[in-house]
Amino acid sequence: MSRSRPLSLVTGASAGIGAAFARELAARGHDLVLTARRADRLEELAAELQARHGTHATVLPLDLADPDAPRQLAETLAARGLAVDWLINNAGYGVPGTFEANAWETHAAFIQVLMTAPTELAWRLLPGMRERGYGRIVNVASLAGHVPGTAGHTLYGASKAYLIKFSQSLALENRHLGVNVCALCPGFTWSEFHDVTGTRDLMNQMPRFMWQTAEDVVREACEAVERGDIVRVTGRVNRFIKSLVKLMPDRLALWLSARESRRYRHAASH
Repeated sequence: MSRSRPLSLVTGASAGIGAAFARELAARGHDLVLTARRADRLEELAAELQARHGTHATVLPLDLADPDAPRQLAETLAARGLAVDWLINNAGYGVPGTFEANAWETHAAFIQVLMTAPTELAWRLLPGMRERGYGRIVNVASLAGHVPGTAGHTLYGASKAYLIKFSQSLALENRHLGVNVCALCPGFTWSEFHDVTGTRDLMNQMPRFMWQTAEDVVREACEAVERGDIVRVTGRVNRFIKSLVKLMPDRLALWLSARESRRYRHAASH
């Protein structure tokens, strides 16, 4: 590697899994580039990591919903001489409601953040990793990418399925050059995600054994990408669900998905 300390870029680093990635990588001796929309939170996190681990964290606030943001980010890194060793494509969110209930601009921004931006960042940063013979890319997907789609949150599972397939191909193309790529697939994770989508009260009704902490998810992710795992479903419960759905006939799996979607929408309306 070109640095004595690896440099990791974490998108969506202001909270949840992104902030947990920043803390875990800092504890592992990485320097960081932190990006998200909320500059104040990034600055607080950077100060925390500097005090706790001696980490140098570069804060670059931006909104990945801007189609020009990935290019601007890559060019800023190059101008500062920052060569990224680990890319954590974590930024994401959910859009509640059915497909036609939301404006196209809402869907377009979602696709930009969850699909286009991580793909472009990988494309822009991968050549440097290949040239140096070392790199790690973690694309934060979801268990939702392995199970049937639901009525509501229409694009969420589709975007995560895309990240899984993209990661698989990217891994096979680059692992012989020292670049490991992993699609991280957590299930229910304690974070601000459900507060943002307005489903916190509903999610609190889920059994506690279904949930993982962001810290546990991130530790699994770091170990998985270092091992060369191409897809990592975190938690035994989630791995069981993935295996069970895979064994089901498609018609049964879709029926169960439709039933749970109706129950979800009914609970959310009360």
